[in-house]
Amino acid sequence: MTHDYTRKGGIVHAEIMLPAHAPPEFADRSILWNSVEQIEKARDSQLAREIEAALPRELSGEQQLALVRAYVKDNFVDKGMCADFAIHDKGTGNPHVHIMLTLRPLKENGAWGAKCRKAYDLDENGQRIPDGKGGWKNHREDTTDWNDKGNVEIWRAAWAACTNRALEAAGHPALVDHRSYKRQGIDKIPSVHLGPAASQMEKRGIRTDKGEVNRQIAADNKLLKEIKARITRLYNWSKAEAEKPEGQQPSMIDLWEAQQQLKRPDTRTGKIRALQESAALFSFLQANGIQSMQQLHEKIADMNTRYYDLRGKIVKAERRIATLTERGEMWEQYNQYKSIHKQFAKVKPEKREQFEQRHSRELILYDAAGRYLKELKDSGEAITPKAWQREIDQLAAGKQADTLAMKSMREDLKAVEQLRKTAEQLSRQERDKPHDRELDR
Repeated sequence: MTHDYTRKGGIVHAEIMLPAHAPPEFADRSILWNSVEQIEKARDSQLAREIEAALPRELSGEQQLALVRAYVKDNFVDKGMCADFAIHDKGTGNPHVHIMLTLRPLKENGAWGAKCRKAYDLDENGQRIPDGKGGWKNHREDTTDWNDKGNVEIWRAAWAACTNRALEAAGHPALVDHRSYKRQGIDKIPSVHLGPAASQMEKRGIRTDKGEVNRQIAADNKLLKEIKARITRLYNWSKAEAEKPEGQQPSMIDLWEAQQQLKRPDTRTGKIRALQESAALFSFLQANGIQSMQQLHEKIADMNTRYYDLRGKIVKAERRIATLTERGEMWEQYNQYKSIHKQFAKVKPEKREQFEQRHSRELILYDAAGRYLKELKDSGEAITPKAWQREIDQLAAGKQADTLAMKSMREDLKAVEQLRKTAEQLSRQERDKPHDRELDR
């Protein structure tokens, strides 16, 4: 297949970094990757590994380049990999780097080594085990640890560390953490990865299932953040008031009456809003039997516990919905291109290459979906698209009920905040009185 990237824009820097024993001619991109192509014989050989990372906008172009070079050298080139990287920045606020890495080790003479080798199975005495066919039982072993899945965590952590060092050196606070929100203890639901197809559709104004999931996640995160901030303010205020000596604690009746006196809007709309807020506050206090500041504090503490319970259920449901949505999309993708795959299987050998080039996108998407579903099945999960959708509908209904409960809690918190604002206003007036008397003299 031939691809023409000569018109691709936004590439601000491209560079090849090589280990010391690599042939110097590998500094030429064409020579390097043609050499990789030639050494691989299998049709489905993996030719390279790509790593993509976002670059902090707080750094200048020179600082971003220095960051990438340091990271690539320490984590890949010093381990024996050839690295070809390109920094992209179209000025749209998304600078990032693509890093292409070779997968075969290089021998000391600069020739490509083997990815794996045959290793014989041994018994408890260290002897080879016959396979019953005149040979010996054996298995393949990787010649390097570059394909170890644990490297993902190591490389992500190293990128976070390198980025934070670069930010601090440039006078900016460290901003990057490679861990998930859950591992960081952040009360935030992570969005789902759209992928190139959904991203392009969303950019064209076509709403996708994954896009809808992310929009709902963004709305949920905004609601959770707002309620948590309100609860924290009211909890700290009510605790401080409840800990005052009994004679200094404002009563609910005093605060209620003060609120009616202090809040007297002039406009009709303002008066209606004030009546609605007063009614909401009265309803909240009466429904919960709150007459003292201590009782109010206990109720806020109870609401705080309730918040975490609801938040946990919403986050769990949102994550499960995202997982099931991805499964459903991969199932649809698999079925959408299954007919192309069947046609390809029936094509005569002399026409297979032409057919494969003409339908490369469909075949790639089919293979990707097939691998996803196979891994899912191998992990013990049944392929049940209808059951997935039923579970999504049930989770969505439950989450909607929990979200409504959250919104109801937010309205109660808004009502109580009127008391807090009244108390703070009375406190300011009390502090200003001696100053007023001093001015009168």
